[in-house]
Formats: sequence, structure tokens, C-alpha cells
Amino acid sequence: MAKRKDAPVQSSDVILIGAGIMSATLGVMLKELNPDITIQIFERLDQAAAESSDAWNNAGTGHSAFCELNYTPEREDGTVETVKAVKIAESFEQSKQFWAHLVEQGFLKDAPNFIRPIPHMSFVWGDDNVTYLRKRYEALQQSHLFQGMQYTEDKAKIAEWTPLVMDGRDPAQPVAATRMDLGTDVNFGALTRAMFRRLEEMPGVTMHFAHDVHEIWRSKTLGGWKIQVENVTTNSVYDVHAKFVFIGAGGGSLRLLEKSAIPESRGYGGFPVSGQWLRCTNREIIERHQAKVYGKASVGAPPMSVPHLDTRMIDGKRELLFGPYAGFSTKFLKNGSYSDLPKSIQMSNLAPMLMAGMHNLALTKYLIQQVMQSPEDKLAALREYFPEAQLNDWELEIAGQRVQVIKKDDEEGGVLEFGTEVVSAADGSIAALLGASPGASTAVSIMIDLLNKCFPDQMQSADWQEKFRVMIPSFGQSLAKNPELTAQLREHTSQVLGLTQYEYTA
Repeated sequence: MAKRKDAPVQSSDVILIGAGIMSATLGVMLKELNPDITIQIFERLDQAAAESSDAWNNAGTGHSAFCELNYTPEREDGTVETVKAVKIAESFEQSKQFWAHLVEQGFLKDAPNFIRPIPHMSFVWGDDNVTYLRKRYEALQQSHLFQGMQYTEDKAKIAEWTPLVMDGRDPAQPVAATRMDLGTDVNFGALTRAMFRRLEEMPGVTMHFAHDVHEIWRSKTLGGWKIQVENVTTNSVYDVHAKFVFIGAGGGSLRLLEKSAIPESRGYGGFPVSGQWLRCTNREIIERHQAKVYGKASVGAPPMSVPHLDTRMIDGKRELLFGPYAGFSTKFLKNGSYSDLPKSIQMSNLAPMLMAGMHNLALTKYLIQQVMQSPEDKLAALREYFPEAQLNDWELEIAGQRVQVIKKDDEEGGVLEFGTEVVSAADGSIAALLGASPGASTAVSIMIDLLNKCFPDQMQSADWQEKFRVMIPSFGQSLAKNPELTAQLREHTSQVLGLTQYEYTA
């Protein structure tokens, strides 16, 4: 049993809970905006980015809506909705600008090649799906953010782009594909760890690994917040105080948000979805595939389970993954506890969770089917994308755990959300990030939204505005409405980040 030490309460300006890409992004931004700010970071595991930000635990696509079909749903009238895709594409451009700034400042010198160019493709088969992809392509061409996208129904061209997908396929089957050469692969684990290594070198920043945050409450005497932390190595427990707390603990954020007892947390619940990959072990096959190929999700599948045949660069080595296959576990973290889900249920979120469950019976059925899949079932799913796949060329890899947001809804009672959401107190003294995809790829825009909510006066100051324009040159402007600025900044970030084989025009 852990015992509290008779030690004075530690204090800092900011506490960041969780050492993932979100906390890293916020920590770096705050130090850029205010070099004198003091920050303490607490991570329950023994290294940064070991949960959702780890390369094996996320899609790593550099989600830019180029290939992810779930961001462009088909409306009832048959037209294709592109609003979310445009927003995500714009957000990823902001992320690239911020990363380019950090590279130019020498901040990411120990994370070479954390981002690499790789074509993003969408691939479908069947008449209805081909029609959908054609309409999607035409709709996206209305935005310059998708300039350079190619569309084809030519089987020979698709085989040229991605031979594994076409080898052995029925020649009579209607197929279609799009391709964006501007796509990227991002190792968010390497990026996150590099950001924290540099943060640790800065005055006023302290990292605490193997430290588990148990409790959080408002401090009546000091103002701000106190957290109770356990050093899991020594079993000592102590309190830490800060003016501002960010809960960026992935699936663990919900329970800590609930413990804060802020009114804004009421009605939020979480639905955990686990995942698995098939990882290719045949180097010859790996070398033949050079793209991220996304398809359409099965009926009832969560967005994080959109199937893709995915070239990755992890720890300097080229990899090929297929999946993810969805599953269900009551854990909120890959390294969590099976009691996470039961402990998250409270009177304030019980009704929304029950109603969301009733409205998503198809999802429940889908997850049960996924859990029951045999290796042969998994191979059958892979063969829809790689017809000549053999089971002995692949091994199972456990992916990360995601907790989808459930929130109260006046009409439905409770709804299941598949994006990310920042929940903050009215006074801006605490904020938590809930949800999953597209997550890491849009971390920069998410943290800008958080700072607007929690530091509104500073965000309006001339000092912070100017510093943001240095970090993110498009800050305060709409890339979606400015083709010339988009072309200019894409060319710059591509040169800085080593993505220089493409040319851009307004």
C-alpha cells in the first residue's frame, strides 16, 4: 500500500498528465509562448509515447483526409459531404507548419525522418462503391487542398500504383482508386519522444515517468488544482499543485476528468475499442508495396477500423501492416485495467451510455463478430485487398486501445462520437482531451483550440499572436480559402521536412 510522504506540496504553473503527442505539443507551444512558464509532466509508464502515440499503436497515416473515406460520407441524396475532409486537411497543414518550425529551430534534430512521403490511396470494388469514389473525387476537386489527386478505373494503372492489390484479382470486378502523392507517413512515437527530450532540457520543465495520477481536486487555499501522484517505483505518494492542468492521458483521461468534478464533465462516457494488425514478415512482399491503401469500412464498424494496407517506416525499418481488426475490451488503455469501463460509469453518464448503446447495436454486433474471428477469417479480410496473401507471411500485432466519446444529447439521450473533443472548465483552469481519430495528426489545431478556451486573454495579446504566426505562418488565416498561401506553405514545409519531390501551384 502506498504511503503519503511528509513532504511540502510541489507547485508549478502547468501540469500535463500523460506523455503523448498532445501533451508534447501543448508543452512545446507553452514554452515557445512563455519561456518562463514552469511545467511538470506525469506519465504512468516508463517512457513517453508508449500508448496511443506509439508507432505500433496508431495508424500513423498523417491523417489528411486524402484517403480516409469515413471523412467523406455519402448523403441521402447521393452527394458526398466534404466539410470534415477539408477541415482535417487544413489541420494537418497546420501540423506540418509547426513541425517545420521545430525542425528549423533545431528542436527535432534527434528525430530525423519522423515524417516521410508516401502516396495515400483509396481503393474500392463493386459498381456502387466505384460510383461513390468517383463522386468523392469530383467533390474534393472543388477544394485546392486536394490538388494533385488522381482518379482511375483503369486496372493497369491501379496495378502500377499498387501491384499487391491487383495481383490475382478477378479481372471482371469493377474497381477504382484515387492517389495523392502528397501523402505522408508519420512516426508519432519518434516525434513525441524527441519533443519531450528537448522539453526536458529547458529550464522549468520536469518529467516524471512511472508516476500515476490517482486524484485531482480544486485547491481552496492555493487556487488552481492539486493532483495526488504515486511514484510506482518507490510506492511513495505526494501532492502537486498547479494553476492549470491538462489531462492528455488518452483513454485514461475520462476517469481523471470525472474526478475533477467540474460541471462540464457530467454526461460524458467512454466506449473502448481495441485493435489488432496483421504484420507482414516477408521482406519481398513488403518491398513490393509503397502506399497507404484505404478502403470502405464494414457496416457498423467504427472509423478507427477502416481497413488499410499500409506501408510504414518504424524505427528506420520499412513495415507493411493490414488492419486494424476491431475488438472489445473494458480496458481504457493498452496497459490499463479491465475495471476501467465499470469504474467510469456514474449517475451523470449512465443514461447517455445506455442510450448510446441502444442506438449503436450494429456496432456491438460488429465488435462481437470481430472478437470471434479466426486467423482464417482475418486472412479472408486481408485477401479483399491483397488477393494472393498467405497466412504464413503475416503475424498478429496488438494495436492501441481507443475510447470513443459518449456524450449527453437532448434529442437522442446519448450519442457516440468518433472524433476528438476538448472538455474544459468554465474558468479555463483545467482541460481534458477525449476521443480518438484523427487525433495525433491534428494535434496542433486541437491545442490551438484548447489555448483559445483556457488562455483567452493571452491568445488575444499581440505577443502571443505574433509568436503563433512564427510557429504557424497560416495562423489566423483560412488555408481552405487561400490557394496561394496553401501552395506557398506546402512548398516550404515540404522542403524543410524532406518531402521535396512534389511541385505545388496555386
